[in-house]
Amino acid sequence: MLDVVVFFFLLGVAARLAGSDLRLPEALYETLAIYLLLAIGLKGGIELSKQPIVMLLPQVLGCIALGFAIPFVLFPVLRLLKLAGADAASVAAHYGSVSVVTYAVATAALAREGIAYESHAALWVAVLEAPGIVAGIVLARIAARRGSSAASTRWGELAHDVLFGKSVLLLAGGLAIGAVAGESGTAPIKAVFVDPFKGVLALFLLELGLVAGARLAEVRRFGAAVLVVGIGAPPLLALAGAGLGWALGLSTGGVAVLATLAASASYIAAPTAMRIAVPEANAALSITASLGITFPFNIVIGIPLYIALAQRITA
Repeated sequence: MLDVVVFFFLLGVAARLAGSDLRLPEALYETLAIYLLLAIGLKGGIELSKQPIVMLLPQVLGCIALGFAIPFVLFPVLRLLKLAGADAASVAAHYGSVSVVTYAVATAALAREGIAYESHAALWVAVLEAPGIVAGIVLARIAARRGSSAASTRWGELAHDVLFGKSVLLLAGGLAIGAVAGESGTAPIKAVFVDPFKGVLALFLLELGLVAGARLAEVRRFGAAVLVVGIGAPPLLALAGAGLGWALGLSTGGVAVLATLAASASYIAAPTAMRIAVPEANAALSITASLGITFPFNIVIGIPLYIALAQRITA
């Protein structure tokens, strides 16, 4: 049985495919995104306040290594699929980064099934945001150099965008506030940031369903490559994430979360960063693969598979 929030996403997809005029106001969409990022960060930070940060160092380093490695693994495959160097690097960067909303759906599914996971898992999301983007930029610069292009990267502007962009800033800020204030300090805002979380997630998924439904029409334009990446990459990357989780000694739920994060693709932080660093890349191709194909695949089919995988390897 799918988690109830997934049905809101499917409703959005169906509405768009049916040509409905349903849409959420842009201001509400932005508000919901800000809320989810802060709420996820706060929840992780509260749990982070209960344990010494030094004990989490292996997990942090493991996540950095995973996020940086994924684009280097995907890039040659994307080149074999006849993507240009800049396009291959951009798509790889999107898959090296993560989807915060996919994480939220996965944790909701684990909670519904009564499967415990590490309470500081939001820290993994924050750590995994940037390494894949950096790796994608490195790959784009290598490809440009081989093509005799005089491409250059505005590293200062890029670093500011990655570190202080909306998604990373709110997620990391929420983590910091939760870690400093702790459970007692955040109790007065629990009714705002904890209790309504799943309802807000459902509304946000309704809007993402509308967006993803609109992107499905572009699959034909990009051909088989976008389908191969959008559907084929997530299960393979999930194996890498699950393997890392198992090696780190995570719980069954923790392995499932890390597998889901590895399988997810960014459609917030990565598109913005890659527009600055690799403007020659086809942005529509990357967002169609990540949001139009991979995101629906993960929340409808992938997450149950990743949970089953985690249960098998931790049994």
